[in-house]
Amino acid sequence: MSLNIILFKLALLVYFAATILYLVDIISHRQKAGLAARWVLLGGFAMHSATLVARFVEAGHTPVTNLHESLSFSAWCVVGIFLLFDVRYRLAVIGAFLTPLALVLMVIGGVTVTNVAEINPMLKSWWFPIHVALAFFGNAVFTVAFAVSVMYLIQERMVKSKKFSSLFYRMPSLNILDSINYRCLTLGFPLMTMGIISGAMWANSAWGGYWRWDPKETWALITWFLYAALLHGRLVVGWRGRRAAIFMIVGFCFLVFSYLGVGLLLPGEHNFKSLQGP
Repeated sequence: MSLNIILFKLALLVYFAATILYLVDIISHRQKAGLAARWVLLGGFAMHSATLVARFVEAGHTPVTNLHESLSFSAWCVVGIFLLFDVRYRLAVIGAFLTPLALVLMVIGGVTVTNVAEINPMLKSWWFPIHVALAFFGNAVFTVAFAVSVMYLIQERMVKSKKFSSLFYRMPSLNILDSINYRCLTLGFPLMTMGIISGAMWANSAWGGYWRWDPKETWALITWFLYAALLHGRLVVGWRGRRAAIFMIVGFCFLVFSYLGVGLLLPGEHNFKSLQGP
């Protein structure tokens, strides 16, 4: 078993421990569990970072060319973005919603083929890591926005029904959740935009054209328009609260299909098979 797989499995176990601690924090109101979860998650993120470095050294390229690598890198981005938000907001309850998502990505990645594959020659470009970093970090920011939007709808429903569970007293106010949602949009949308632009620049250098209407490109553009409409609605029309949260969840569903659905189900230059060499 290679070093990167050993580190991957250790990181998965640490993420599992952090998830349990975050859930204990919101269920039992033990703030020490939330504090411990933060440090455990930080340790898992460091170990996961070492995993990616080891994978990069072994493969010789940015490790996102098969499903295992892609899911691992996605989980790393989600945890990294959450930790950045945690520095600003210090809300352990968000970790209880996000760490299970990262854990699911790791578990699925762990049961897929983990062998290092030869890279498609078309990917041997300095545009590749730039495009990947922008796209994946943009997706991670929108994953945080998705979790916060779900929290907003749960919180709002309890307020309207006046049936308050213990979770209600652990979550921030609706205004704070809406503010985080908006901050995610203003950060994630530029990253997504630059990811699409860098992909177009890369396509032009590789194939002599900026846009080929590949299924991945088409669905990425549809998803971009959805988030652009949400941003326009918030800035111009004044959308916020429930409408913005629902729109963010819908956008995330399109984002997931653009990322996994297209990569697994549809043909084209961006599916996981085409990313690997012969």
